[in-house]
Amino acid sequence: MSDSTPTTGQGHCLAWLWLSALMVVLDLGIKYLASSNLTYAVPVEVLSVFDLTLLHNTGAAFSFLADAGGWQRWAFAVIALAVSVMLVIWLHKTPRNQWWLGLGLSLVLGGALGNLYDRLVHGYVVDYLSFHYGGWYFPAFNLADVCITVGAGLLIIDTLFLADDAPVKRKSKDS
Repeated sequence: MSDSTPTTGQGHCLAWLWLSALMVVLDLGIKYLASSNLTYAVPVEVLSVFDLTLLHNTGAAFSFLADAGGWQRWAFAVIALAVSVMLVIWLHKTPRNQWWLGLGLSLVLGGALGNLYDRLVHGYVVDYLSFHYGGWYFPAFNLADVCITVGAGLLIIDTLFLADDAPVKRKSKDS
């Protein structure tokens, strides 16, 4: 991943902010629909392994620190805000032609902002996607979480395979 400022005329990845904004709008819209149409903690079966289940997560990923007494709401909000600012700066410094990196950063940003909104407005994150098999349930999540996960995966791919200093590079025909 390049930390250099893009050269003049090349542009930067701030153009990807439209995707972040779209993900925030979709995430908040779906959370509104879930909150309006689902009864809290009552699963609506979609497939034998997938339910729509409205849940409120006061913690972080996988409900980490959900029962910590309330301070975590503000701690996670500050972290999300700081990460969001860092991601915008990173997008600004990323050349436009590094679109895997721009795409990954914008997805993480959109997800972080969607969940940040929930924390600030509601005090919890609205989750509604519930996957399970037999008696095993994966922690419920939402579109913002999907964006963060997919974006992080793209950042890993960029770092390992696409960046100029990637540790795993394809051999060129000239080598």
